[in-house]
Amino acid sequence: MTEREWDFLETVARAAFANPFGETRDDLDLLIGGAPPGSSPQKILDSALSRVAAQVESLRARGLADLQGQDGQRREVLRRFCLFHVFHRYFDHFDRLIQAQLKEGDKPCRVSFARQVLEELAGFGLAEQEAERAFAVFYQLRRAFYFIKHGLVGSSPSMKTLRRHLWDCVFTHDIRWFEAGLWDKMEEFSILLLGETGTGKGAAAAAIGRSGFIPYDPARNGFTESFTRNFVAINLSQYSEGVLESELFGHKKGSFTGAVENHEGLFSRCAPHGVIFLDEIGDVSIPVQIKLLQVLQERVFFPVGSHEPKRFSGRIVAATNRPLDEMLLDGKFRDDLYYRLCSDLVTIPPLRVRLREDPEELDNLIGAILCRLAGQAVSTREQQLVKKVLKRDLGQEYEWPGNVRELEQAIKRIILTGRYQGVKREKGKGDAADRLAAVLREGALNVEELLTAYCAFLYDRYGTYEEVARRTRLDRRTVKKYVQMGEKD
Repeated sequence: MTEREWDFLETVARAAFANPFGETRDDLDLLIGGAPPGSSPQKILDSALSRVAAQVESLRARGLADLQGQDGQRREVLRRFCLFHVFHRYFDHFDRLIQAQLKEGDKPCRVSFARQVLEELAGFGLAEQEAERAFAVFYQLRRAFYFIKHGLVGSSPSMKTLRRHLWDCVFTHDIRWFEAGLWDKMEEFSILLLGETGTGKGAAAAAIGRSGFIPYDPARNGFTESFTRNFVAINLSQYSEGVLESELFGHKKGSFTGAVENHEGLFSRCAPHGVIFLDEIGDVSIPVQIKLLQVLQERVFFPVGSHEPKRFSGRIVAATNRPLDEMLLDGKFRDDLYYRLCSDLVTIPPLRVRLREDPEELDNLIGAILCRLAGQAVSTREQQLVKKVLKRDLGQEYEWPGNVRELEQAIKRIILTGRYQGVKREKGKGDAADRLAAVLREGALNVEELLTAYCAFLYDRYGTYEEVARRTRLDRRTVKKYVQMGEKD
């Protein structure tokens, strides 16, 4: 193998598991395919895959495409190169499998192309067990791409960042760690989603939940679970404390009035590689928080009225639109639960921020919502009619306090009535960016006033003291002081 060929293999190996929503993968695809600058993403990918396929045939012809007898870094580079080739040959098959599984529901579909993929992997020298795990990872990679791409519409910088972030929540920021042993241990990594009401926290959670690892079972020629069963959501705010404990942990017959039979709670019903989404985690009482903490710490829980522990082997994703920073300071949310929940914090951007970053975001969202409502693609004319009404009734500076959820309801109301008047907000609320821009233009701020205006702006944008503290490198108490000073102004 020439040095040039080896450099090519190393480049493909780097691309094999690079975050597809990141710039690094785009640059690598350009480098692999040699497509001219300005080419469409599809042409760039097609060029890359064509060159990889040609290199595979060249290696096979010389007997250099076999992993048997290879070791160390050389084997790893060749392995990733081969995996890249096989995965991209079948990603259309995986997409059709995903769509079929969505229609089928909780019963796992048979995988008609599994034998072909496994035979190709074996042809490159992968052992049977290694090939089956690679096949399962292929399915996981494609599901993650599918649900992150289609579940989170938008091309604004903050949405691109969010998609990259969610991918890392599924595979870690370096997939070598995932492959080396974390692929079946991601339940140890809980995720906390932060964002205003209606921003899409549920969609982000579903993208993570439907993208977990699911083993392939050759005996049944399919995967052990349907991904539709791997994600279960519950809104914690809609239950009273007693009912909530029963919903989460289950109860034993006779444990309370009305408990006429045993009941399996959400944690019992969760699939082995599943995700439970706890929405509105900021609304639960301290006693329930303590029980949730036990699940996270010890991976066990007790049904109401039972002393027999049950094991939970799934992953937890939680979300809130409440200021957890304040609740932590006030003792309304336990610090230990907070730190157990936030292996990573993911902030979902509000719609007003997305529209400021990219005005075309509105067109993308209108098109996606109309398509979902109609069950098929809609014409540009219909999209422009909706946009025209929004511009007429709301103007260009509307803040969208209900975010994407409000936009969907606005579109429904326009379809029914031909108008939408919006939600009136308190004067001054949500305009921290304008205030900051105005005082900067005046050029008369002292340091404290500048910090006050900047912290207020960041809090208005990101919604939590913790995120502001992270960005300013101030502690949370200092951030809270400046934000409150800004509110008084």
